[in-house]
Amino acid sequence: MLERLVLIRRFEERLLELSTAGVLHGPAHSSIGQEGAAVGAISVLTATDKINGTHRMHHQFLAKALGFATPEGYSPLDDAIPDPFRDVAFRTYAEILGLRPGYCGGRGGSMHLRYPEAGILGSNAIVGGNPSHAVGYALADIMQDRTDLSIAFFGDGAMQNGAAYEAMNLAALYRTPTVFFVENNLYAVSTRLNEQTRETRLSARGLSLGIPAIVFDGMDVIAARLAMEEARAIITRDGGPVLLEAETYRFFHQSGALRGSAYGYRDKAEEESWSARDPLRQFPAELIDAGIINGQDVGYLEARVAEILDGALARLLENHRDPSTARIRPPLWPDPAEVDAGIRGDLSELASCHAVELEDRDPANLTDTKFADVIAKAMLRNMGLWPNLFILGEDVHRLRGGTSGATRGIRERFPDRLIGTPICENGFVGMALGAALNGMRPVIEIMYPDFALGAADQLFNQIAKVRHMFGGKFPVPVIVRSRVSSGTGYGSQHSMDASGLFALYPGWRIFVPSRPYDYIGMLNAAVACDDPVLIVEYSALFEKMGPVPAGDWDYIVPIGKARIARSGRRCTILAYGLMVDFACEAAKLSGVDAEVIDLRTIDPTGLDWTSIEASVKKTNVLMIAERNARGTSIGSRIASEAQQRLFDWLDHEIIHVTGAEAAPVVSKILEHAALADAKTIEAALRRLDADIPKSSLKE
Repeated sequence: MLERLVLIRRFEERLLELSTAGVLHGPAHSSIGQEGAAVGAISVLTATDKINGTHRMHHQFLAKALGFATPEGYSPLDDAIPDPFRDVAFRTYAEILGLRPGYCGGRGGSMHLRYPEAGILGSNAIVGGNPSHAVGYALADIMQDRTDLSIAFFGDGAMQNGAAYEAMNLAALYRTPTVFFVENNLYAVSTRLNEQTRETRLSARGLSLGIPAIVFDGMDVIAARLAMEEARAIITRDGGPVLLEAETYRFFHQSGALRGSAYGYRDKAEEESWSARDPLRQFPAELIDAGIINGQDVGYLEARVAEILDGALARLLENHRDPSTARIRPPLWPDPAEVDAGIRGDLSELASCHAVELEDRDPANLTDTKFADVIAKAMLRNMGLWPNLFILGEDVHRLRGGTSGATRGIRERFPDRLIGTPICENGFVGMALGAALNGMRPVIEIMYPDFALGAADQLFNQIAKVRHMFGGKFPVPVIVRSRVSSGTGYGSQHSMDASGLFALYPGWRIFVPSRPYDYIGMLNAAVACDDPVLIVEYSALFEKMGPVPAGDWDYIVPIGKARIARSGRRCTILAYGLMVDFACEAAKLSGVDAEVIDLRTIDPTGLDWTSIEASVKKTNVLMIAERNARGTSIGSRIASEAQQRLFDWLDHEIIHVTGAEAAPVVSKILEHAALADAKTIEAALRRLDADIPKSSLKE
């Protein structure tokens, strides 16, 4: 533990020198002063225990990584420096400096550190963003019959965030083996704890939720070790979670090499009083007093650490001993051409799936089925095939299949994999992500798409980005099912189609089936996919009948492949979901020979431009038809890209048919006015038909 303590301190001191000299690009959130709690607590953990942390995680990351790298029976006073120690220092510096040899290829940097082999599943730059992930890791361990601990490290600032409360409540509710490790260093940047909350005993937050809480001296390495040992004992005996509050102090400002007093929010007397309790002073003195080491041993460990760090920096920097002239070795920078690599996978995991279109089926083997009926049956089928698949969301476990019947029959077959959650979208979506990062395949039901905004951090800052920012070489198999209920009188806060929001983040794939057959195939593909997938379900389609296989449903619909819903030569209409049928109806009513393309996959980087281009080359006219409100639609982005791709083939401006600026309201007549439908498309087709002389049509 002393060797780790010395290494972490000297590692960060070197890092601050590089930051001051401008070698480090970005912030340097040092943990100097707080290392004792991390070293002591993490010394209790095994390699398979999981941790995550915040933007200030160098100390926890190094403590866990070094623990993983420590050989059996190792003694720092007797044995040579293990090569894995050198590798940890090298790769950690490389990651923080943004270089290719880093754990995440330099994409994560200081604030996003991940080393899954060592049980470090990712640090997080969003305050309060990580606790729910640790609950998810632990839930996944329970579901997979493992007894590991999952520890979320965060600070007093995050404790004031509703996300932390939601995470703790979920952990308590499901009794997950989670340790919430709060580093109470008294300041959130420059705001003192008593300015953040009236109740400054952070441990009380745990007690209010039925979580045992332990407060300890976070400057004392042994106290931290004992606290974690007690937390493990409580969880083993009674189940989890446990809250640990480490009373500690960061010696420097939020980031950089200056102390807080330099910014005026702390006084020097306070800083000096805490410096006197520096774990790097106290712990060696305790070991010397106990006769475990002597003063020369401390110097010996310092020399070993200096050798490790010098060796690591020499491999990364030219003139590494002089920060004022040091510079990154150019070959170590990542390749700029790979800037987008790893946003999501290549779908190779679907290569063995049977892809077949409805049009290629033998009609004799098909039977008409209602759209609503295939939703629950298709999911039930997949639950039987995938033992790591589980469903969570509000009321999914009751009401005979949840609020929309989508989980009908699942409670009877798989009760342990159907979780009805509290009303806390941010919390349970974050929990789902954590479970996905630890071997599960969660299906999240968001009751109404508008509620996605309550989980925006987890959906867009977390799920959409983690794969790319952590190096892109691991799966994030999360499914979100979202029912669009516009047109049913539920008003502005229950009628959204969130596709446009999800489309802003390219990590998401977005599937919008418009017929029962495609729903089955797209759900099967989503479950097997290693990328996050949003499945959009229009409640107005639930009564629609359509042919599906009478027997085996073992197939997928090709992802990123549109279908021709109606052939035509006068105009190409791109539509999805409910608007596919409306577009076909409008073409019939208007008498305009429109070709209707059901996009099916609508995320901007997954559009079937091959089919779109072939159609536009035939019609020379493009219309985009959406049910959504104009502000949250995706059509504008499609139109922009179509203008670049298809300009030479277009004989008319691109027409974008969509809803009003306003969200739908409760008044029936105003709600209908806010939404595009077959009549809206018909009117647009008639105007278009009048604008373009029929003589311009190609023979």
